[in-house]
Amino acid sequence: MAKNTQPVLKRCRTLGVSPAAMGYSKSSNRNPAGKRRIKKSEYATQLTEKQKVKFVYGILEKQFHDYYEKADRMNGNTGENLLQLVERRLDNVVYRLGFASTRREARQLVNHGHFTVNGQRVNIPSYLVSVNDLVAVCEKSASNTRFKKMKEDDAFVAAPKWLERDKNNLSGKVIALPARDDIDFEIAENLIVELYSK
Repeated sequence: MAKNTQPVLKRCRTLGVSPAAMGYSKSSNRNPAGKRRIKKSEYATQLTEKQKVKFVYGILEKQFHDYYEKADRMNGNTGENLLQLVERRLDNVVYRLGFASTRREARQLVNHGHFTVNGQRVNIPSYLVSVNDLVAVCEKSASNTRFKKMKEDDAFVAAPKWLERDKNNLSGKVIALPARDDIDFEIAENLIVELYSK
């Protein structure tokens, strides 16, 4: 299985993504003032936008291109469809429900089989959830110290409006499809569509 081992903060700085969008609170101490300003070509700008989305969601090129082709076949705006598909991934839903502090951690938890979708255990991070799907921590994992602590913790986790979180049962329900304004970082999806449609 392919794995992305790039340093997160360094990649955030290169792509202009806030570490907070990745679930990290650390910031780099390096001084960006010493950098030369280089004018980017149109292609470089489009490529950066694509790499930004791939990096934030932890998707590699082949799978991302498949999402683009699927989004292109769907009705409506291709860019918004693409963002909706990546937002509906199970690892992202687990992260957005607050069961993991980063998308990478969520991906690992899903890989290890800690979650069920509608009662069936799913260990595929790229599984696409649908409206009315119930994502829950499986019974065996609920007795795990990590999830027990999460149940007792009073910290408020703001789930996006397309998800409904039930802290007591360690579960969440997909009540609608994600909209464009639910994306929590800046992205110009039209540039990705332009890049792939060349």
